[in-house]
Amino acid sequence: MLPPSHDCAPTLNDQQVLDFCRDGYLILPAVVPDEINRRTIDFLEAHDGPQPDQILAEPWFADHVLRNPRAAGAVRSLLGAGFRLPGMMANHRTTCPAPPQTWHRDGGSVYARRLDYLQVFYYPSDTPEEMGPTEVIPGSHFVRGKANYMGHYDGFRHALRTAAPAGSIFLTVYSIWHRRSRSTGSGVRNLLKYNYWRTSPPCRDWLADPKFDFSWIRLSAGRPPFEQFLDGIAAAELFTWLCGLEEEYHFQGGQCWPVNALHRAPFTQEGLPAALWPTPAP
Repeated sequence: MLPPSHDCAPTLNDQQVLDFCRDGYLILPAVVPDEINRRTIDFLEAHDGPQPDQILAEPWFADHVLRNPRAAGAVRSLLGAGFRLPGMMANHRTTCPAPPQTWHRDGGSVYARRLDYLQVFYYPSDTPEEMGPTEVIPGSHFVRGKANYMGHYDGFRHALRTAAPAGSIFLTVYSIWHRRSRSTGSGVRNLLKYNYWRTSPPCRDWLADPKFDFSWIRLSAGRPPFEQFLDGIAAAELFTWLCGLEEEYHFQGGQCWPVNALHRAPFTQEGLPAALWPTPAP
């Protein structure tokens, strides 16, 4: 039997969806109530295995974590109406201090500039840098790497530790490069990880602004390991797919959108789909 689906109002706007396409993650700090965080920790103490699927059947957990208004609204913005709720639950439980993991992308990653599923993480307790929060490399969801090569890397200049207070949820593109960072504190760190899936065709039905000017957006963040502009080009392709405009976007090379947006060239917007031109003011 498939997990149930869910629908709610979207909460992300055009800029936030663009940022997610470029960076591959979104952090929502402290969105789960303290009482639910405490109940989750108590549950995980009683079910301390790596796959506590039983928690999915707890109404308090489903209502406040899986269907959390802020988190579910962000999922709805990215996966569309009627998205599928998680059917499995993993807990990356670590006794600190502990060394860092090697960089990796999770098994089952699909490399396509479309978004049919999300990987989501939940910290039920405070997770400062001392407790080894998950570390991600922004933009790396577009970079395919084999596990035996990725494991040779150590630090990346632009890597981000997702240190966050209790009740924080963060969304990622499943294929983003990540690892558990080094911990120097003592105690137990719980990290719940689960997936949501798309069930409806993509369309721009989040909090879209008809006057949003895509001709000026800065999608290229200038971070390694990309060649110049390639991160912005990949993010633009993913964003237009999410808008349901896959057939209207073709990067032809050179000074084509979104490269020309980076240089603020108002007289040449070659490549920008007509449906994304802002509605003129009355």
